[in-house]
Amino acid sequence: MARILFLGDIVGRAGRQAVRQHLPAIREAERLDLVVANGENAAGGAGITREIAEELHGSGVDGITLGDHCWDQRGFDKDIGSLPYVCRPFNLFAGSPGLRHLVLETEGLRLGVVTVLGQVLMKIQSDAGFPMISNYLDEHREACDTWLVETHAETTSEKVAMGWYLDGRVATVIGTHTHIPTADARILPRGTGFICDAGMSGPYDSVLGRDIAPIVRRFIDGMPRRFTVAGANVQLRGVIFEVEPGQRGCKSFDPYSFVVPAEG
Repeated sequence: MARILFLGDIVGRAGRQAVRQHLPAIREAERLDLVVANGENAAGGAGITREIAEELHGSGVDGITLGDHCWDQRGFDKDIGSLPYVCRPFNLFAGSPGLRHLVLETEGLRLGVVTVLGQVLMKIQSDAGFPMISNYLDEHREACDTWLVETHAETTSEKVAMGWYLDGRVATVIGTHTHIPTADARILPRGTGFICDAGMSGPYDSVLGRDIAPIVRRFIDGMPRRFTVAGANVQLRGVIFEVEPGQRGCKSFDPYSFVVPAEG
């Protein structure tokens, strides 16, 4: 039985520090075999860099996924090809750099990791996830034993639909992007673990990881201002699931949270 932790969007320095300082102990305490994390907000709340990807990997993150902010940091499109533990959304337009999926191995299990970028209200365009993901899984069936599918999308309907679409074909369908952990974690009838949003790994005294005051003022007066990354009440949020080699679904699927102790 493999125990796997997926961490929702790592946000800014606070999120990175929490991973660096606490993930090694979490891996031991939870008896984790693999850790996967979305890293697309790790650099100042928007994008990721080579240095940050290396830092997260060195802290115990086996695989790093990305979303609509994957190219926000200048030059990362040149660096991603040399990072074998990072994958960008599989349905970006043809010619986009980087791996389309990962295969992470632990004893007796090859876990495929793939991100489907949503179509509705997203900041960058991509090819349709439906039905491309079905064909993609068929093409790579021999490469891995089962799949962690991340659905990185804005609307709950698109993420829920993806869960039902892939139920019974993959171990999990885990939603990201909206940064708010949802209360709908469940194992669907055919065995696939699903949650609409795993939440973020970062500062929860915030508005989606950003300082509260400038965003509230923006809603009041409509004036542009810089949205700085917050730093208080840091939590790591995600899900832990268990996979039995030889089975497509998962044996257990539970929300996970770790509250970083306040200093002093």
